[in-house]
Amino acid sequence: MGKVKIKRKSTLIDMTAMSDVTVLLLTFFMLTSTFLQKEPATVITPSSVSEKKVPTSNLVTILVSGAEIDKDGARKTDVEGKVFISIAGDVDSTFSSENVRAQVLQEAVRSYNETHKNKIQITPSQVAAFSKINMFGLKLSELPAFLSLEASDQDEIMKHLNDPKVGIPINDNRDLASPNEFQIWMRAIYNVARDMDGQGSQTFFDALQRSGEGIAVKADKDTPYSTIHHVLDNLQTLKFNKFSLMTALTTEDE
Repeated sequence: MGKVKIKRKSTLIDMTAMSDVTVLLLTFFMLTSTFLQKEPATVITPSSVSEKKVPTSNLVTILVSGAEIDKDGARKTDVEGKVFISIAGDVDSTFSSENVRAQVLQEAVRSYNETHKNKIQITPSQVAAFSKINMFGLKLSELPAFLSLEASDQDEIMKHLNDPKVGIPINDNRDLASPNEFQIWMRAIYNVARDMDGQGSQTFFDALQRSGEGIAVKADKDTPYSTIHHVLDNLQTLKFNKFSLMTALTTEDE
């Protein structure tokens, strides 16, 4: 008796529908995700149970670098306390981050030249280069040469936190007639926000002066208070009495 032949069925699976779903998911995540911006120093923020989110627009972030930990677990404090600033404008193109940064740089240079004998000259191309930098921290006198470099060369300079020219100079100055460079930058930001307020965009100015949501200080959880004291004291000297400290969300049991 002959064997019964079983008809073989095709094992082909139509993957068209799954491919469509995959593309849709990728598109969704690409359009809704917020990409992390480059920062000169990596810090681990302290934990808290606060669920209040830091805004992504109309925000000034002040980063204070922490100590580096070597392979033996020892703290290297020579790079601790370097100050950097990030400026995020509105989503509107008129007051976008790039436009706000460009105005802040020009205002800071103008203010610096009023109080220093050695004047700074800044070119339109250097202003354009600065407007694309998310977070900056360098002596103002070093900025023109820095902004003329390629982005890769700029990144290389910012990696060396022990370089004296890296980091915005700050001290406990209370005489605003002779402001330090951190005070120059923060006053420049205030002046630009005030001008925006006069042009009908009140959001940035309100965040800086009224709600306190426009300034966030970000420092490592192991950085001693004495290291960030200058930043907090300078903000209060400039009448920025409302600001946030960035933390990492944790549960009440942790």
